[in-house]
Amino acid sequence: MPTLKPETCSLLVVDFQTRLMPAIDAGETAVKNTGRLLDAAAMLEVPVLATEQNAKGLGATVPALMAKLSPAQIIAKMSFDACRTPGFVGCLADPPRIVVTGCEAHVCVLQTVLGLLQLGRKVYVVADAIGSRTVANKEAALRRMQRHGAEIVTTEMVIFEWLGSADHPKFREAVALIK
Repeated sequence: MPTLKPETCSLLVVDFQTRLMPAIDAGETAVKNTGRLLDAAAMLEVPVLATEQNAKGLGATVPALMAKLSPAQIIAKMSFDACRTPGFVGCLADPPRIVVTGCEAHVCVLQTVLGLLQLGRKVYVVADAIGSRTVANKEAALRRMQRHGAEIVTTEMVIFEWLGSADHPKFREAVALIK
């Protein structure tokens, strides 16, 4: 399995919304790690797309992440599987590999990942940048996504694979995101 490269990846941020996040176990960690990935993606020119599930009910994307996104990068949806949302698939960047973060792991993240896999995309789920209300739901979702072909990775794995080498011109800047 090849390592992740910025030119063959995109980053998908699923439903980190204001009314949902207070109920998410270790939600602050998932938001912080997603912020790191968004910063690294901007630094390394990785395309980014984000979703909001029923924003009227769950609120907008949390401010910490919204500050790193443009309105054009956010897709409104009602379907748990973002792939079922009209226009979503057309908004995905061309790179075949998609790094996924988000909430809730066992609902929208899971169904979107399964949808992406069904479309033939290679999916990498960032275990420390997803969340559910319970640990059991998150763990079950991770196992199911992996069983169906998703790779399970961590924030640091993604950032260091995107860099590829300590010689990368953005190495120090990217490593500062992790510290």
